[in-house]
Amino acid sequence: MNSEKHSPRDPTFPSSKTDAAAAATVPSSPQTESEAYKLAFQDNELMLRDELRPVRLQLELLKPELLMQEAKIASTFVMYGSARVPEPVKAQERLAEAKTDYEKKVAERLVAKSRYYDEARKLARIASTYPTDEDGQRHFVVTSGGGPSFMEAANRGAHDEGKESIGLNITLPHEQLPNEYITPDLSFQFHYFAIRKMHFLIRARAVAVFPGGYGTFDEMFELLTLIQTGKMHKIPLLVFGKEEFWDRVMDLDALALEGTISPGDLDLITWVETAEEAWSHVCAAYEVCDHPPKV
Repeated sequence: MNSEKHSPRDPTFPSSKTDAAAAATVPSSPQTESEAYKLAFQDNELMLRDELRPVRLQLELLKPELLMQEAKIASTFVMYGSARVPEPVKAQERLAEAKTDYEKKVAERLVAKSRYYDEARKLARIASTYPTDEDGQRHFVVTSGGGPSFMEAANRGAHDEGKESIGLNITLPHEQLPNEYITPDLSFQFHYFAIRKMHFLIRARAVAVFPGGYGTFDEMFELLTLIQTGKMHKIPLLVFGKEEFWDRVMDLDALALEGTISPGDLDLITWVETAEEAWSHVCAAYEVCDHPPKV
């Protein structure tokens, strides 16, 4: 008879960690060495099977959720933008190194957009100064896609203030490594774009969008669609660079004139040029700032 004493709070069954440790000590035999004998949750080959996609989707949704809950992250300030626009000094260096007319034109446009790197960094600094609440929950925690350029600027701004920030990276054929300014314990890697985008918006209370390419368009238009269709509450959507970039690459007024969106849908976007201007809209939306933080 087992004389070991237990508390009423103790679980009835051994934990998965306990069983995993026990499984690692079983004697070797043809049976125990077979792949079939592995505990299912330790069987990597099983987890990679096509039939296990629903389980992988669930795990990819659940892992960051649990870790963010443990980190007491109640809300986030998400920042989207290109992975290809350098900070101003490096943009000038690229322009100086350009050889062909085409390279010079591209480099000139990168220089024109690079000033928004500084605005992203400054906005992240401002958002990071927002205090925790009475329950120790954190709000407006800076969140980026985890890569370089504007994403780096966002995490860098939080790092400047000694605050934590989140990076939601994605596995790509040409690996995109997380930037050095992300809080290591809040640096996540995703296989599924859909789950990554869900995590961008689950806690988002404001989103800033900087000039970008296909990925940035995808992220911004998904957010616009969710708000337009009532699948998500309206939150401040702060888009930087209207004349410098967006008016050059798309025409939303034409969509309204074509009748494919309503004129009121244009108001879902708030156009801004500076970090201070963007933060003032967040303050107005939530009535949370007696005095805008200084940086």
